[in-house]
Amino acid sequence: MTWDYEYDVVVVGSGAAGFSAAITAKKEGLRTLLIEKEKHFGGASALSGGGVWIPNNRYLVKAGAADSFNESKLYLDSTVGDLVADNIKEIYLKKGIQMLDYMHNLGPHMRFSYAKNYSDYYPTHPGGKGKGRSIEPEVIDLNKLQDWKSMLLPPSMDTKGFVMTGQDFVKVNMITRTWAGKRASVTLGWRLIKHKVLKKDYASLGRALIARMALTYKDLNGEIWLDSPFIDFIYENDQVTGLTVNKNGKQVTIKINKGLIFGSGGFSRDQEKRDKFLPSPQNVDWTSSPIGQTGDIIEPFAKLNAQFGLMDRVWGAPTVINHLGMPFFLVADRGLPNMIIVDQDGNRYINEPTPYHEFIDKMYEHNEKTGGKAITSWIILDARAKKRYIFTGLFPGQDFPKEYYENGIVLKGNTVEELENKLSIPKGNLVKTIDRFNEFARNGKDLDFHRGENTHDKYYGDPTLPNPNLLEINEAPYYAMKVYPGDIGTKGGVVTDEFARVVKEDGTIFDNVYACGNCSASIMGHSYPGPGATLGPGMTFGFIASMHCKDKL
Repeated sequence: MTWDYEYDVVVVGSGAAGFSAAITAKKEGLRTLLIEKEKHFGGASALSGGGVWIPNNRYLVKAGAADSFNESKLYLDSTVGDLVADNIKEIYLKKGIQMLDYMHNLGPHMRFSYAKNYSDYYPTHPGGKGKGRSIEPEVIDLNKLQDWKSMLLPPSMDTKGFVMTGQDFVKVNMITRTWAGKRASVTLGWRLIKHKVLKKDYASLGRALIARMALTYKDLNGEIWLDSPFIDFIYENDQVTGLTVNKNGKQVTIKINKGLIFGSGGFSRDQEKRDKFLPSPQNVDWTSSPIGQTGDIIEPFAKLNAQFGLMDRVWGAPTVINHLGMPFFLVADRGLPNMIIVDQDGNRYINEPTPYHEFIDKMYEHNEKTGGKAITSWIILDARAKKRYIFTGLFPGQDFPKEYYENGIVLKGNTVEELENKLSIPKGNLVKTIDRFNEFARNGKDLDFHRGENTHDKYYGDPTLPNPNLLEINEAPYYAMKVYPGDIGTKGGVVTDEFARVVKEDGTIFDNVYACGNCSASIMGHSYPGPGATLGPGMTFGFIASMHCKDKL
């Protein structure tokens, strides 16, 4: 075999999982290359909220929010269950803490803060924590990236220097309701002034996470190739010895001495694969994932008889779509007190703040039961909600863009009856549903779906109300937007062991091929235990994979 390049470790994919693997391999003295299919690095991680869910880590300990291995293991057992082996859950809980310590000790770039009170998604399950276990990256000035700045995936929308962390948002969302919201707006205003006057280019959330990881890798003199998709394995004598990559339009061969680590994404942007693997109906337009997530590794791995799992699952995200086809992921919006979500018959069928992953599962279940009534769901709110709270990224009192009305993205009625008619809901059904909901709101208790009865629901609710998630819907006009079963990526892929090595169909292991991103079957099984339960495992098993490669020296 004639090789164009040779490295100890090649990492495919430049999201949080890939960068974690590349940083670790490079720091451990391995000749390392990070390759990315797209023209920018960051992938789905850069578009995410940037949260990292790893129980009992250093930032939680510092904030007084630490727990124990036993408690966190109990919680994983109660959410993930036995679909994932004990040894994998255990190594995640132990090595995740080590990974964050490792990254922290590399220098000043990898810095997080505790997302106080951002509850685990199932706080009432055994081991669940209402105060939360999630951390998020601190805001960063992207100018620190220097010549790498242009390589970072751009934001999905121009923030014009108005940058919020997740912790900022939950306060600012209540700007009309609480002093904490007003104080947080001052922080954002000062950040905006520094952007305008001092030319700071701030980033938060997922872009801050990737910028911090990229800075860490850059300081290690890490090598990265953009616009360089993985093509196929080079397989000799029953072993992967290298890979082919399309570099600058030319196919090149790369020899690997220690390991090939996949930190790449899933197949959410491939309609054919969605139709093949995921529940019906499916539409690639519903996903919020980057355009490059087309499942390129599935066929090459299948040829090597790799084992696949969870191929019918997504990281679900209830979504509205604007007139330009841009999806908007409904997270906080479903916690508003004077808002409901109904099916095409005008019936509520779910506790609206249900964790987004589970929401999509319930949406498909209800769709099957009702013969297709749930995939056309509607989120409905009144004028008071629009005046008080942030909704679909619009600030309190800010009307929807006129294009939303012109293109039927938002439907409006001066009465519930008028809105019901515009939504083609059977006469009287929506009126009946809202009347029943309003009775619950007056009494402060949702007898149908128990909305507002746990800390997860309350996080995005209005703390000035007796039940933060219940308020009458009774102030005209009334608004509706169609809700789609969107996603932030697929969660199925190759099955891996406790060292992130890919497992074959016969149960044997590829000793030098690893996977740790959304291209691998999630170690969270069918569940989503808390904010950052995608990025936490990705970063942890990227770290584990590279450490395993190092031990082969």
